[in-house]
Amino acid sequence: MSPELIVALKAAVLGVVEGLTEFLPVSSTGHLIVASHLLGYGSPQFDVAIQLGAMLALTWAYRERLIKLLVDTASRPAARLFVLKIVAAFVPAAIVGLLLNDFLETLFRPGVVATTLIAGGVLILVIDGPRRFRGLADLELMTLRQAVLIGLGQTVAMIPGVSRSGATIVTGLLVGLDRRAATDFSFLLALPTMYAATLYSLWKGRETLAGEMGFGIVVGLVAAYVSALVVIHTFLRFVQTNSLRPFGWYRIVAGLAVLVWLALG
Repeated sequence: MSPELIVALKAAVLGVVEGLTEFLPVSSTGHLIVASHLLGYGSPQFDVAIQLGAMLALTWAYRERLIKLLVDTASRPAARLFVLKIVAAFVPAAIVGLLLNDFLETLFRPGVVATTLIAGGVLILVIDGPRRFRGLADLELMTLRQAVLIGLGQTVAMIPGVSRSGATIVTGLLVGLDRRAATDFSFLLALPTMYAATLYSLWKGRETLAGEMGFGIVVGLVAAYVSALVVIHTFLRFVQTNSLRPFGWYRIVAGLAVLVWLALG
């Protein structure tokens, strides 16, 4: 097998891992860190670069919603206020990301991922219990305070293994949204947050990502795009009638598996 084909296969696997996990409350970064160690390929910069594929998939999946929101902002005050809520939720992560980016990259280790996977799983089991009450379903009725609190919850997700979607969805549940609305807002908030993080990381690591890594990024990006499209539609349907508890149990099992792997060397 040629070196180029090996690189393509490894990059494709990482792209599929990214696409399958980016919008689920299981931590795409955590899965990519572990997968990169197992494959001996990739880097934090590579992981962020292929996230662009998942973001393009989300943009395509939400294209009609985004176009309608853009048109409505010209005539509907409620639409303009909703855009303001998205911006307000984005700001905390933007500030923390700029101030602590270098420190956060030092946490990209399997041991950190295992710990946060387990802790996040326990929180999901506690917060989204079987008797959870129904919350607010209309995002336009969400208050600015609720949006900011979700944005603060998103900052915790900068720790590898926490999960950006998990943190924002769970925070959305805590501030009074129902599962579908919390997931919907999490996806909308992902657009400015992840595009900003991806473009910043691409610029910062432009020299590292050049050359032979560039081919792998293209393959990984395409794989992430295709797999993310499937997950986005499936997950939105799932949360309409199901709790997040299966993902909580999965996180705990996955975290324990990583700990066993590390212990065995």
